[in-house]
Amino acid sequence: MRVGAVKNDYTFTNRNTQSKQNGNPISKSGEKAKLVTATFVAGLGLGAKLLFELMDGDFVVEKLGNSANKIVEKQKRNVSDNKKTLLKLGAAAGLLAAFISGFALLYTLFKAPKINYDGNVNAFKKRKDMDVYIKGNKVEKELYTQMNEKAKTASNKEKAQLKEQYLVLKNAKNRVPDFVDLKR
Repeated sequence: MRVGAVKNDYTFTNRNTQSKQNGNPISKSGEKAKLVTATFVAGLGLGAKLLFELMDGDFVVEKLGNSANKIVEKQKRNVSDNKKTLLKLGAAAGLLAAFISGFALLYTLFKAPKINYDGNVNAFKKRKDMDVYIKGNKVEKELYTQMNEKAKTASNKEKAQLKEQYLVLKNAKNRVPDFVDLKR
């Protein structure tokens, strides 16, 4: 008795690939990117607030000024006073940016599991809404096409009936999902 090779005719495709083939523009990575961006911006705001809460007004200027002086003195010794002042301002701004963006990065990493979950949930909901909208548009287009073909050879009585059907179809227009921005 001989045993031959088993042929596997199954193809496994990614759901995002299937959605793209159907014309659905919603993806998990896009939703997650939006959430990461929003979380990072919120982290920037929280980092700035934290910095100025920890170090009250004059103390921030004093501490940053001393740190900027140390940085500039180590790096540039033979520079004019105007350039030294600009370098000190740049160093102070860099220190501020480093603290605030570092806090924002930590905040984003802390929120990563929630971002991952919410991104998956949002993408699922939006993909389903968009699939319904796309399929509704295809059906609507097919109905308009059929009515147009029928109207080419219709009598006056049939044209009046088609006009009524057209008005009913126009009033039952497919709604655009809430998350779609039509202003572009």
